[in-house]
Amino acid sequence: MANEVVYSDGAIEKEAPFISSNLDLSGLPAVYVLPVHITLGDLHKIENHLTRLRAPLTYDIREARIVLGNISKPRRAKFELLQAAKVDVKANGLLNHSNVSSKTHNVPEIPLSALPSTKRQKFEEIETQPKTDDSIIAEQPGTSDIGSETEAEDEKRADPVSQSSISQASLSRTIDSFPSPEDPAFPQAHEESADRVKVVNLKWLEDSIRLGNLQDTGDYLVYEAELLPHDATSVGPESSAATPLQAKARHITERSTQIDDDSSKGSIERAKAETESKLKPRVYFSRVAKRDRTSDATHRDFSSRTFTSTTSKDPSSQPPHLLHQTTSEYEESVSGSLPPMPDWVLQNQLFSCQRSTPLHTPNDNFIDQLKEIRVARLLTNDDIGVRAYSTSIASIAAYPYEIQSMAEIMSLPGCDHKIAHLFHEWQNSPNHCIQAVKDIQADPALQILRQMYEIWGVGATTAREFYYGKQWRDLDDIVEFGWNSLSRVQQIGVKYYDEFLLKLPRAEVEAIAEIVRRHAREIVDERIECIIVGGYRRGKSESGDVDLILSHPDQCATAGLVEKVVRSLENEGWITHTLTLNLTNTKRGQETLPYVNLKKGAGFDTLDKALVVWQDQSFSGQGSTDEHSKPIKNPNPHRRVDIIISPWRTVGCAVAGWTSGTTFQRDLRRYAKKVKGWKFDSSGVRERGSGRWIDLERWTDPKTRCTDWKEAERRVFEGMDLQYREPSDRCTG
Repeated sequence: MANEVVYSDGAIEKEAPFISSNLDLSGLPAVYVLPVHITLGDLHKIENHLTRLRAPLTYDIREARIVLGNISKPRRAKFELLQAAKVDVKANGLLNHSNVSSKTHNVPEIPLSALPSTKRQKFEEIETQPKTDDSIIAEQPGTSDIGSETEAEDEKRADPVSQSSISQASLSRTIDSFPSPEDPAFPQAHEESADRVKVVNLKWLEDSIRLGNLQDTGDYLVYEAELLPHDATSVGPESSAATPLQAKARHITERSTQIDDDSSKGSIERAKAETESKLKPRVYFSRVAKRDRTSDATHRDFSSRTFTSTTSKDPSSQPPHLLHQTTSEYEESVSGSLPPMPDWVLQNQLFSCQRSTPLHTPNDNFIDQLKEIRVARLLTNDDIGVRAYSTSIASIAAYPYEIQSMAEIMSLPGCDHKIAHLFHEWQNSPNHCIQAVKDIQADPALQILRQMYEIWGVGATTAREFYYGKQWRDLDDIVEFGWNSLSRVQQIGVKYYDEFLLKLPRAEVEAIAEIVRRHAREIVDERIECIIVGGYRRGKSESGDVDLILSHPDQCATAGLVEKVVRSLENEGWITHTLTLNLTNTKRGQETLPYVNLKKGAGFDTLDKALVVWQDQSFSGQGSTDEHSKPIKNPNPHRRVDIIISPWRTVGCAVAGWTSGTTFQRDLRRYAKKVKGWKFDSSGVRERGSGRWIDLERWTDPKTRCTDWKEAERRVFEGMDLQYREPSDRCTG
């Protein structure tokens, strides 16, 4: 009768009956199971089954010579080897890629539709029936490259192992027909060279169990790499200063030497050793003792990395916390030879809404480096670091002079010694690049996280869940393994990933706004205002999306207007998908957000809005058919458009919020809270405590109402005791 194993999470698994000694896999080299594209429960069952078969299972991929995984692309296999082993192949890595062979074999394939660029297209009508293709792509040794973008590597994919197939009876039944280690078909350890590692598709194990005999691993080989020889690391056994990676390489070499020594023993000695090994009681470990490889992956990868200063491995080389000045810098600070500081610096004004920040600054190159670090902080769940870098970037962007010294950095509000040291490193580097930025750009995990974060509808938290929780490594993985688990918005974000990354020129933004204005006027009347905000109004030559505010002097005209406008645009084909349609403001009578009902995370905007996908309907050949009598497809890229509806009584708040840069918006809210005791929202301003609406735009008295939305925006700044800043001076990034 099968035994039961109870895990720490309460799950109960019935173990297969004990397998007789002739089912011995101890002759295999070390085996590692990749926790990729399989559930945690299936991973446990696979590992436990290998353990019962006496396979030399390891939980350190660097010790493995056979890696089992639910993958079939050589490029993906190579990535997993490098990522799991934390190896840099260009430095003193573990793998020698000058002699790498990678090939696909007779693994059944279920290809999806081929996509251009970075992903395989997922159309609205998702393929439900797999297509078959008898062709097999075989790569010659040395042709595989992890950075390759050719479709040949991506179009063909082996049939993925079902997440449930491994856990079915095929894995739990007794298999008395397995070959013994004496069988010629058995992959002996001496056949697996000690200096090579092979990635084998999991179907090898599944088919071996199903067919009742161990299959040749060559038919399921996905990728093969050669380990660096001992002398390639340039580290001797006696070296006490060897890095952990070098020590690991030395350990591998010593193990291979030991294997060679064992092979020189006589047959009697080897037989005796094998017998003693079989007589030793096998120790089985509960899953409780086995480590979870994904639960704290983010912390494991990035907890010790700050991305703020030089990344030398020697802690003594880290810059000190005290600011060191050169003699010339000291003389400059004493003699007053530094440029005259702006008033906001002398008065230590921290809020970016209290100063002008132009679109282009003398320190743009250094700011670009800080933005790279800020993105890394965002992707690694460091919200405090993101806010701190945003404050520093906004301060440096507002500084009117090219920064020459660390003393200037230290004088700016929101900048501390860390930013000063980064500037010093940037200033003195030959190519003006901070080492932390180089590390970020070379980190494969961060690059994948960034790609997933750029999917519309996926935030930083979801991107980390995709990477660490679901083990997805590219858009193909999302399409193949997780399409049905995505929300509709995320599916659209994946489908139009490449198109959403394209920038819109100003002329196209203006054309879209004119079409929306025309439809709004047809619904209401000629007094409707269509205001282009966002980066366009700040003066950017290109925009990532289009932000439009619709408003009307008659407050009744804007109630429920967004729904009517979207429906009208959809009927003409301009809007292809509606991502979000929000009527929050209409439902509360178009009043300013009540302060007593505020919830954490409400953000700066609670207006009616529609976030839509837009496609220009004008193109050459429109209405014609191709050679197959099918309508010619619209080649215009899909665009992201936000349509916001604001009642006239608070249109100034809406325009100010949606026009300004991200940090400028944040500081408007912070200034209103800390200085004025108010709550700023794009739907208006309320007094904290009493909840009283603050009529900054003087709408209550019909005699003082604004007839121009630009004047309404100016009154918002005036009412908050802030100097009005032109849109081009709110570019805080």
